[in-house]
Amino acid sequence: MWSVCKKELRQFFSSLTGYIAIIVFLLVNGVLLFFFRDNIFDFGYATLDRFFQLAPWILLLLIPAISMRSFAEEFKTGTFEILQTRPLSRSQIVWGKYLGSLIVVLIALLPTLVYIISIQKLSAGEGIDMGATMGAYIGLFFLAAVFTAISICCSSFTSNSVVAFIAGLLVCALLYYGFNAISKLPALSGGADYYVEMAGIDFHYRSISRGLIDARDIIYFYFGDLPLYRHHQPQSLKKVR
Repeated sequence: MWSVCKKELRQFFSSLTGYIAIIVFLLVNGVLLFFFRDNIFDFGYATLDRFFQLAPWILLLLIPAISMRSFAEEFKTGTFEILQTRPLSRSQIVWGKYLGSLIVVLIALLPTLVYIISIQKLSAGEGIDMGATMGAYIGLFFLAAVFTAISICCSSFTSNSVVAFIAGLLVCALLYYGFNAISKLPALSGGADYYVEMAGIDFHYRSISRGLIDARDIIYFYFGDLPLYRHHQPQSLKKVR
C-alpha cells in the first residue's frame, strides 16, 4: 500500500503541474481572503470564518484535479497491468492511491495555518478563537477526505483524465451542496427540508466548523467514505482476482 502511495506522491511532484496546482490554490485563497470584497479585514474582528466558507468551493476544483489521473492515467498508458503483477491486494492498491492524493491535499492545506498566525498578530483584542478554528480545520480535513474518495472513485471509471476531473467535480458539488439546494424547495418546507439537508455534506461540514465535534457528523463522514472502498474496485482488478 505504501509503495503505491509513494508512487502517487512522486508522480504528482515530478512535474511542475503538482506545484502549480498547490500554488494556485494558496494564491486564490490569499487573494479572496485579504484583497477582494468581504475580505477578512472587513469583518472587524479576528476570525477565519471567511476562509472556511470559501475553502470547500476551491477544494471542489483542486481535489478532482489532483485525483483525476490516479486510475485514469494508469488505464490509458497500460501501466495498470504492471501494477497488478505486484504482490498487492485490491484494497491495498485503492488505499495507496487514496492516501497519496489525500496527502497532497493536506500538503496544500498546511500553509494555510499561516492565516491563523497572521490574524492573531493583527488582532487588537483576545485574538482568534482557537477552539472553533481547530474544529473548523477538522471539518475541512473530513471534507477533503470525502472529496478525495469521490474523485478517486470517478477516476477508476474512465481512462480519460479530463472526464474523470469533470465527473469528480460534478459529483462532489452535487453531494456537497445539492441536498442543501433541494431542501429549500417549498414542497419540502415544514420538517422534511431539515432531513433532506442533513443528507448533504455541507450540513455536517458546517456543524463541525462551529467547533463542536458531534459523533453524528463523524459517523456520517466515516460511513459516507468507506463504502467507496468496500463496494467499488476498478473493473480490471476484478477480472484478475
